[in-house]
Amino acid sequence: MKVILFGASGMVGQGALRELLLDPDVSAVLSVGRSASGQRHPKLKELVQEDVGDLQMLEQELRGYDACLFCLGVSALGMSEPDYKRVTYDLTLKIAQTLERLNPKITFVYVSGGGTDSTERGGVMWARVKGATENALLSMPFERAYMLRPGFIRPLHGAASKTRSYRLLHALAGPVYPAVKRLFPGRVTTTEELGRAMLQLLKRGFGERVLENRDIATLASGAALQA
Repeated sequence: MKVILFGASGMVGQGALRELLLDPDVSAVLSVGRSASGQRHPKLKELVQEDVGDLQMLEQELRGYDACLFCLGVSALGMSEPDYKRVTYDLTLKIAQTLERLNPKITFVYVSGGGTDSTERGGVMWARVKGATENALLSMPFERAYMLRPGFIRPLHGAASKTRSYRLLHALAGPVYPAVKRLFPGRVTTTEELGRAMLQLLKRGFGERVLENRDIATLASGAALQA
C-alpha cells in the first residue's frame, strides 16, 4: 500500500507518520507539507513547499497512490471566518480534487475534530467550517472517504503541537490523562491510537463514513490486538 500524508510535521501527522513507517503493509509514504517531518526512512519521500495547495508541479509525484491521510490544519484561535475557511475548506478541497483526479480509486481520510457541525449552521465558527469541509469531501466521487472526529488528543512518542498553548495544555494534562481516560473514554485519544485507526480504515474500511472518538478507539484497539 502506498500512502500520501499531508501535514506530517504537525502533531497528528507525526503520529500518523510513525504508524505508517512501522507498518509492513505500507510500502511507500509520500509526505507533503510546508516543513519537513525530520524523519528519515527508506520508504519515506518528502516534498516540502510553502504553498502546499499548488500541486501543479507535483502532479507526477502524486500519481499511483492508494490512499491519502489528510492531517493538515491550523488552530482557529484569533482567525476570522474567511481566513480560517481559506486554509481549511478551500485548501482541503483543492488538494482532494487533485488527488481524486490523479488517483480515481484513492481512499481519502480527513482528520476533522470532535464537535464538528454537519449542519453548517451552528454558532461555533470552526465547527461550521469543518462541517462544510466534511460535507464537501463526502460528496466527492472517492471510492472511500472517511472523516475522523477525535476528541482531546494526547501526543505520544515525541509528537508535539506547533501551537504553544496546546503544548502547555498537553504538558498540564499529561499526569491526569489516565484518570480522564477512565472517566471519559469516549472523549480522549492519543496520536498513536489515531494513527492506528487511520491505518485500519485503509486496510479494512468501516461501516460509517464519519467516525467519532469512540469509533477511533474501537479501530485502534483492534489494531493493537492484531499487532
